[in-house]
Amino acid sequence: MAPKEDITWTAASRLPGLDLLRARYTRQVFARHFHEGYALGVIEDGALRFRYLGRDHVAAPGAVNLVAPGETHDGRSAGDADDAGWAYRMFYLDPDIVRMAGEEAGLPHGALPDFSTGVLDDPVLARAIGALHRDMERAGPCMPTLAQETRLSAVLARWITRHAAQRTPTARPPRAGREPTAVRRAREYLDAHCADDVRLADLGDVACLSPFHLARAFAAAVGLPPHAYLVQARVRRARGLLSAGSTPAEAAAAAGFADQSHLTRAFRAQMGVTPARFRKMLQDARGAWAVAFVENRTSTEDSHDHDHAPAHPDQPDHPADRAESGVPHIPDIPGIPRR
Repeated sequence: MAPKEDITWTAASRLPGLDLLRARYTRQVFARHFHEGYALGVIEDGALRFRYLGRDHVAAPGAVNLVAPGETHDGRSAGDADDAGWAYRMFYLDPDIVRMAGEEAGLPHGALPDFSTGVLDDPVLARAIGALHRDMERAGPCMPTLAQETRLSAVLARWITRHAAQRTPTARPPRAGREPTAVRRAREYLDAHCADDVRLADLGDVACLSPFHLARAFAAAVGLPPHAYLVQARVRRARGLLSAGSTPAEAAAAAGFADQSHLTRAFRAQMGVTPARFRKMLQDARGAWAVAFVENRTSTEDSHDHDHAPAHPDQPDHPADRAESGVPHIPDIPGIPRR
């Protein structure tokens, strides 16, 4: 029997700008898309085939796979059988995290590291990526921030110093930074109006080009035609809404999809998971973070109260007084709404 698909997506609670994905896919096919940040991971089982930088890549078990911001790519199983699949662990990193690591590694200030391939043969780096990913997933919010930062810095330092070229400073994804001004205007319009029924003539007016000229220039510069970029912009909008607590139906309507089923197909083709599952994984992760926060605070307060308890139990704020109601005190936690 083919292995069952298993996907876990979490946002690192202590390191903003870092997401973790652990997945086993059997029949997943990723549509061509690009990321705003870097993706870095290791293949644990099976093999992944993807088109990237104009070439076909195959990442086998133990290989490091990566994509840079703004570079279009797809993904599917490299196995012959329809359900061969692959399993991997991925880090998704905000460009600023990698930019800072690059500066520490000796790149000029503001430069983004570049990579000439999407697959690296570096067993030491692969083991470090896998070990950090497993430990962060297992420990969750209980893993000290310093440990996460130190180990992630070591991973990024090896990745950049051994395998990176150099990119020029840019505030945008590298591919977007090289695009013509007309295409940049069209991209910005699609990002701002992704929920609308945008027409090619609208983009032509914004870009001051004929519609067909704009379509060709857009695809050449961005790596996606305008209609595919619009779908990606809608998925990105829906992801933000789901992260904020919207239901899939609400996110679909607000992001411009015809209905929830259209969102589900597009979301799965880019994110590798359904919107409902993505929302639930984020909620579960936040719940675990909240529990860990409260347990740590309670443990600290109990220890403090035990060491410095007042001589008279009837003194205000004595633990016995707080426990009379049977309801523990739960502090407000930034980003976690009270239930």
